[in-house]
Amino acid sequence: MKRARTTRAAAILLGPFFVLFTLVMVLPIGYAVWLSLFTEKQSGLGFGGTETVFSGLDNYTAALGDRAFREGFGVLLGYCLFYIPLLLVGALALALLLDSTLARARRFFQLALFLPHAVPGIIAALIWVYLYTPQLSPVVSAMESGGIGFDFFSPGGALPSIVNIALWEWLGYNMVIFYAALQAIDRSVLEAATVDGAGAWRTALSIKVPLIRSSLVMVALFTIIGSLQLFTEPLILNKGTGSAVSSTWTPNMYAYTAAFERNDYGLAAAASILLALTAALLSFVVTRFTGRKGKKA
Repeated sequence: MKRARTTRAAAILLGPFFVLFTLVMVLPIGYAVWLSLFTEKQSGLGFGGTETVFSGLDNYTAALGDRAFREGFGVLLGYCLFYIPLLLVGALALALLLDSTLARARRFFQLALFLPHAVPGIIAALIWVYLYTPQLSPVVSAMESGGIGFDFFSPGGALPSIVNIALWEWLGYNMVIFYAALQAIDRSVLEAATVDGAGAWRTALSIKVPLIRSSLVMVALFTIIGSLQLFTEPLILNKGTGSAVSSTWTPNMYAYTAAFERNDYGLAAAASILLALTAALLSFVVTRFTGRKGKKA
C-alpha cells in the first residue's frame, strides 16, 4: 500500500515534466524526422501546383552531397578548435585568479565579467559588427592609426571575429561556474597543501583543478553542443559590408536558408537531423572518454 502511494505521488510529480518534454522535445523532433522524408515537386512541367511526395532518404543524400553543407562542418571544426580551448582555459584562469588570496574586489569583477552574458546574443553581435566596420568603429580607427590593418570581414578574419564575439558573451558565464565549484572545495584540503609546502601554482594545478573536474567536463560538453548550433553571430556578420560569411556558412545557416529562402523544408529538416545526430555522437564520445579518464584517476 505504501509503495503504491509512493508510485502514485512520483507519477503526479513527474507527470507535468514528461508532458512538457513530449510537447517541446519529442513531438518536434518526430515531426522534423517525418518532414525530412518528404519533398515538394511541381506537376505539369512546372505549370501545375506543387505536391508533397515521399522521397525516403533523398533529402539526407542531397544534404550530404551538397558541398556547402559539408564545408559548414569544416567551419564548425575550425571554430571548435579555436574557440573551445580559449573559452575553457580563459574561464578557468579567471576563476582561479578570483579564488586566489591575491584577488581584490571579487564581487565587482564577477559582475563585470558576467554582464556581457546578460546582453542578448543578437544585440551583442550587432554591437561587434559596428566595432568591426571601417569608417564607423573607433577600434578599427585606433588600429589603423597604430599601423595595424585587419579586415574583420575577410575570409581570414571572419572566424576570429565570430570567436571573439562568442568569447565576450560566454567567458564570464563559465567563469562563474568554475568559481562556484572552486568555492565548494573543502578549505581544509587547501590548508593542508599549504602546510605541506605547495605554492599557489602547485595548489591550483594539482589540487583545485582536479577537484572541479566534473564542472570542467560539464562546461566542455555544453560548449561543444552550443558550438555546433552556431547561428546568430555569423547570421549578423553575413549582413556586414563585404563579409566573407555566406548564407550557408554553418549547417544551421544552411538549414535556415533551405527553409526560409528556398522553401525546401524537407532538406532543411534533413540537415537539422544530421546536425542533431552529430551533436549526440560528440556528446556520447566526450562523456564516454571523460568517464574512462575519471575511473582511471
